[in-house]
Amino acid sequence: MDIHEYQAKEILARYGVPVPKGGLAYSPEQASYRSTEIGGSGWVVKAQVHSGGRGEAGGVKLCHSDGEVLAAADELFGKRLVTRQAPAGKLVYRVYVEEATDISRELYLGFVLDRASETILIIASGEGGMDIEELAVRAPEAIVRTVVEPAVGITEFQAREIAFGIGLEPGQISDASRVIRRAYQVFTDLDATMLEINPLVATGEGSLLALDAKLSFDDNALFRHPEVAELRDRSQEDSREAHAEDRGLAYVGLDGDIGCMINGAGLAMATMDMIKLAGGEPANFLDIGGGASPDRVLKAFRAVLNDTNVAAMLVNIFAGINRCDWVAEGVVAAYTSLSVTIPVVVRLAGTNVEEGQRIIAESGLPILTADSLAEAARLVVEAKQNAAVPA
Repeated sequence: MDIHEYQAKEILARYGVPVPKGGLAYSPEQASYRSTEIGGSGWVVKAQVHSGGRGEAGGVKLCHSDGEVLAAADELFGKRLVTRQAPAGKLVYRVYVEEATDISRELYLGFVLDRASETILIIASGEGGMDIEELAVRAPEAIVRTVVEPAVGITEFQAREIAFGIGLEPGQISDASRVIRRAYQVFTDLDATMLEINPLVATGEGSLLALDAKLSFDDNALFRHPEVAELRDRSQEDSREAHAEDRGLAYVGLDGDIGCMINGAGLAMATMDMIKLAGGEPANFLDIGGGASPDRVLKAFRAVLNDTNVAAMLVNIFAGINRCDWVAEGVVAAYTSLSVTIPVVVRLAGTNVEEGQRIIAESGLPILTADSLAEAARLVVEAKQNAAVPA
């Protein structure tokens, strides 16, 4: 789960990480009022969307008067901000007004889970304000990597070593060490999967500020942090994925037009590969899991068909815990109740497969069946292509 910049900064501030003064606004008038509350002679108006690269897309505007703040916010509200990370665009419903900062230097600080080594990886650089991926290609030697053993936690010497490694002045080392250790505490306390402060800036006076921040959390740990779960903004999420998640389905939306309903993550990945090999493009990853009842199959059908790009659908079930007859009953019920008009291909194997095949065959519905995954992938691609050809 991702959260907005202003939410991430509120969390960091609670842990003692310094952030600029700012305020949230839901209208241009409120944005202008925020600037008077903050005071000063310069402000930055930032679109609050779950995407990086906002500045390049026109989502970050520097203003020098209340009127400029009003005009900048008015331009941003309701705008679909298209960035490299969000090519389809994200609608702007709120903006964050922040005091302008006298920036002397921009740094990068990030925390991620290294699943391969089961440790926390801290990535830092003396060059901030840009994508770390670009920096890794252009100047890999500018990146400092430090592995932290979760059972031990970050030590003072590790934090100071990072601060020295990114070229900070001697007088800034203690402050930087404090920021690193407190940010690490946020990461571990709240079960985050990613924390990025980019840029972490040194001001003209030499102090450090988290000028921008991103936080992502482990969905499976949100039950331990209800205060974090409440920060969720579903308007920034894929509506297909949100619909499926609310119904307990493991779903990831893709860009293709062949819908998939499969049990088991490994089988789902193999199925998508076979669709690609057959010349098609999968529209989603959907694992209905074990013990799929007819009602769960119906919910899965709805989740797939919520994507208006889906032109054909493949159901691939290898039943162990599942039962093929349950799945077949659910497919028949879904096809009828949802008035399905696109081609549907079903491949069943495993527990009660004969009964499942009988239910499909005797339904009288134009459902195509296959005995192997390769055949099912070929059939669904051909069926989609034939359906697209005018009669």
